[in-house]
Amino acid sequence: MKVLGLETSCDETGLAIFDSEQINSANKGLVGQVLYSQIELHAVYGGVVPELASRDHIRKLVPLLDELLAQCDMSKNDIDAIAYTKGPGLIGALMTGALFGRSLAFGLGIPAIGVHHMEGHLLAPLMGANPPPYPFVSLLVSGGHTQLIAAKGIGEYEILGESIDDAAGECFDKAAKMLGLPYPGGPNIAKLAETGNPNAYELPRPMLHRGLDFSFSGMKTAVHNLIKDTPQSGGSGNSADSDPQVRADIAASFQHAMVDTLVKKCVKALKQANMTRLVIAGGVSANTHLRETLETELTKINATVHYAPPALCTDNGAMIAYAGFERLNAGQTDDLAVSCVPRWPLTELPALLPAV
Repeated sequence: MKVLGLETSCDETGLAIFDSEQINSANKGLVGQVLYSQIELHAVYGGVVPELASRDHIRKLVPLLDELLAQCDMSKNDIDAIAYTKGPGLIGALMTGALFGRSLAFGLGIPAIGVHHMEGHLLAPLMGANPPPYPFVSLLVSGGHTQLIAAKGIGEYEILGESIDDAAGECFDKAAKMLGLPYPGGPNIAKLAETGNPNAYELPRPMLHRGLDFSFSGMKTAVHNLIKDTPQSGGSGNSADSDPQVRADIAASFQHAMVDTLVKKCVKALKQANMTRLVIAGGVSANTHLRETLETELTKINATVHYAPPALCTDNGAMIAYAGFERLNAGQTDDLAVSCVPRWPLTELPALLPAV
């Protein structure tokens, strides 16, 4: 089965084709993918502008599909099914991909299915070179979500903990903006932190000893106060007096505090769930310091960590194509009605039953 995946939940337009007959090949079934990022469009605003995101998806979907088909040496008639992101996400952005995918499927006379964006992230590591077997704990960490989930199978999810306010990726973006760094914040914070001292400043580890939930609003406030009280930080209009080393130390200290919080919660979740495998997915999972720290700490408890391939950490069409294939292969499809869900708990998904 060749599945076209469409991802348009936020500020990236991702398309990919997954072929189940090639799942055991070196590319793990991924025939090809294309991805267009709207970073430059939104950078001037310091964050995503929903209306601009929707309009840009409309402009890019057709040319990106043509590019993908040429890359894969395929035509539209070679596609067997279409999977599109149904939610969660920005409603306008979701609707562009959903309407495009549903209409294309109708025209081609093939099935279509709406996919949960976070299930796509959760399953993306299964497309890697070393896919973990069930059960496992998953840390979904991105600009919009921070969740710890016990996964016993596709659709068999239990939320162990989640952010009660800002997501980790959102906190990275806001800290970067305070330092005068461009959007998106995560990669720019990480780059600046490379030459910094992670122990230069003491920042809080929110809710570290209170269950498995996260809270990063206090971290945002702590960074704001640190930058405000440090003239050499270059924030708050003091760029002329900024000291590059001070700025690097602030970035490194912030990143270290965030990573320390995430890692300790992951260790606690694995022990609580009595599991030994951790899957980490979402844009923040590409952070090198987070990966290195997880590997070190999980070794101490005889646990392993699994990631999505680097190209599948951020939003992309491949994860939607793969998640869609799994559900289509089990006999699930959507009807002609198009509905998108900007807020959609992962636990509402039906468990996937094997195809008869």
